[in-house]
Amino acid sequence: MQIIPAIDLLDGQCVRLHQGDYDQVTRFSGDPVAQALAWQRQGAERLHLVDLDGARSGEPVNDAVVRAIVAALAIPVQLGGGVRSLERAEALLAIGLDRVILGTVAIEQPALVRDLAARHPGRIVVGIDARNGRVATRGWLEASDVEAEDLAASFEGSGVAALITTDIATDGTLAGPNLPFLRRMAQASSIPVIASGGIGDLTDLLSLLSLAPLGVEGVIVGRALYDGRVDLAEALQAIGPARLQDPDSLPIC
Repeated sequence: MQIIPAIDLLDGQCVRLHQGDYDQVTRFSGDPVAQALAWQRQGAERLHLVDLDGARSGEPVNDAVVRAIVAALAIPVQLGGGVRSLERAEALLAIGLDRVILGTVAIEQPALVRDLAARHPGRIVVGIDARNGRVATRGWLEASDVEAEDLAASFEGSGVAALITTDIATDGTLAGPNLPFLRRMAQASSIPVIASGGIGDLTDLLSLLSLAPLGVEGVIVGRALYDGRVDLAEALQAIGPARLQDPDSLPIC
């Protein structure tokens, strides 16, 4: 299972929000490029960027920082937040991002997601962020009536590379992932799932191994890495290719 460190960008800085609340911001670094390089040195094989300004306003406020991160790293970088048009998605791919993540438009313009997935095989990801099982959009500021599992199932056969699945209630809390929710999302389609939200320690990461046979292939980790609750090198040994446990030996949640 891949461990993907997260850098959330707000006003050009590296931050974390609590449960997606823009009024509950913790700032970790004023130099996101240096932070990205640190995660690469520690063994990260992929980096996850979130443009929080873009998610909230739809405007590309952090593009200069994104370009600098992509130019500095040798590992693939993916980005979500405010990607709401074909032009915006293709512009981001053109600057060297490996993948772009579409959230709001997955509900509002699903045909656009399918079109992009056909144009750019393996490079389009759908972000499904849920509150009480229903999808939230526009930086988690708006609620929809769409069930998260239904949205996942709707992209079966579309060519989407992965589904990044976040339970907003756990995001930034360090309280552990919502395993039943992740299991339902993994079972909703054959598209690989990347878990996001709630990771607080190594035990939480190990708990995800039971979902690997269902299609959970990675996990995004943010606050736990910044707070030092998870050591990236240790985590990679625990659930990466050289993991200490075999997921086949663990019960499915």
